[in-house]
Amino acid sequence: MKAMFVWVVELLRSQLTKNKSMNKSKKLTFNKKILNNAIKINVLAAIKEDLKNNDKSSNILPIKTKGIAKILAKQNAILCGSPWVNYCFNRIDKNIKVRWHFDEGSKIKNGDEICTISGNYNRILMGERIAINFLQTLSGTASTANMMNLKIRRYKAKLFDTRKTIPGLRVAQKYAVQIGGAFNQRFGLYDKVLIKENHIKSIGGVTEILKIAKKKYSLKEIQIEVENLSEFKEAIDLGARNILLDNFSLKNLKKAVQINKMGALLEASGDIGINNIVDYAKTKVDRISMGALTKNIKSVDFTMFMEIK
Repeated sequence: MKAMFVWVVELLRSQLTKNKSMNKSKKLTFNKKILNNAIKINVLAAIKEDLKNNDKSSNILPIKTKGIAKILAKQNAILCGSPWVNYCFNRIDKNIKVRWHFDEGSKIKNGDEICTISGNYNRILMGERIAINFLQTLSGTASTANMMNLKIRRYKAKLFDTRKTIPGLRVAQKYAVQIGGAFNQRFGLYDKVLIKENHIKSIGGVTEILKIAKKKYSLKEIQIEVENLSEFKEAIDLGARNILLDNFSLKNLKKAVQINKMGALLEASGDIGINNIVDYAKTKVDRISMGALTKNIKSVDFTMFMEIK
């Protein structure tokens, strides 16, 4: 099983490199162990939630019937989630075979036959909803990221996600964001320092908290959120290297870019969507982060048709 997972990740990396639908993208930056573990945890939890140890409906059917299933897309999208689908059917029945007709990260169209699944008819039915749930959610995330990323492909700014993810699916959704061509912010509170508004309130101000933070971390490791130009200037004066400009007006974002003579990394965030993302990119900030990439997604519609083999 471990070997299968390693093969899946390597395959995805090669596909992402060659996929022409990606913009401002790079090879997947996921740690193999983290991604493999997430796939396993997600799928096993979903199987336990839906099946436990019994499928009362499928138990009505003959036990040894063989079947062939086809998953079809019912709308245009970016395909994402095939490793979860593969592991789902593998866990239910190792004899089920899944053959993909599109690579992970491919552009798919309404009516496209995405994959063919062959094996025990009952067992395929057991995994149908679980597999499609992952496929629709992750394809929805990747499609949203891809759509937003395409809007700003002509500009300097790179598109990043946030921690506003579906509980239990953070790694999965951040993987989908990368498949869609965008980038990942921190994965959790454990891997990067981001000093936000409520942290600052507990100490008294930007200057005070940065002085304390600098005693524990280097400035390169610290990102600080500021809410106005006054706080921004404080952060700049103290040598901040990574500054999150939260809910800044477009006018003040442009001013911050002009003030930023020391070349700190500037990230715009807050109320950014499809209708205004280009305006934010035009301010020449380095990054744009959007919670909407993972929390306001619309699932992609897939359906499965089955026949007796």
